[in-house]
Amino acid sequence: MKLIALSVALLGVLLAPTLADNNISEDNQGNVEGHSHQSVSIDNQKQVVNVDNNNGWHSWNNIWDYGTGYMATRILSKKSCILTKMNRNVMPDVTTLPEAIKEKQKDRTKGPAPKNLTYMVTPKKITNLAPYGKNIEALCRGIPTYAAYEFAGENSGACFKANILWILHISLCGGERMS
Repeated sequence: MKLIALSVALLGVLLAPTLADNNISEDNQGNVEGHSHQSVSIDNQKQVVNVDNNNGWHSWNNIWDYGTGYMATRILSKKSCILTKMNRNVMPDVTTLPEAIKEKQKDRTKGPAPKNLTYMVTPKKITNLAPYGKNIEALCRGIPTYAAYEFAGENSGACFKANILWILHISLCGGERMS
């Protein structure tokens, strides 16, 4: 009986790091728009990353759903949600993301430079969010949601910028909706 209890306890200790969620917070005083607080929650089992940037009216939330391959950003000041396909060649893998963020928190000059992704927001509203997964559906439910596609050229329109803990810079561009 003691052997079984010891085996279960040891198994719990060994599995806990792989099954656990990662929560990372950063108080980011160096933002152009002032003081903000950013937190990243990583659910390894569901393969979902949730980024919350709290900065008053300039706040935003971002979900990366590795299971569906989609990313959504809810922008408080725009009262809208932007939905796009994830670029897995540029975005960090869910399993390596916690270590990459922790490394950047220690010293922003170490590790690779932040990756940049630019998306063009279309005027097309998405009315059915179910195909994009429950997490994105919950994030964008009840507010106008627009599709966006990755764009690699020069952009002449206004962009909303979401910088995720010195790892990834996302620009959402598209005329009046983003200015």
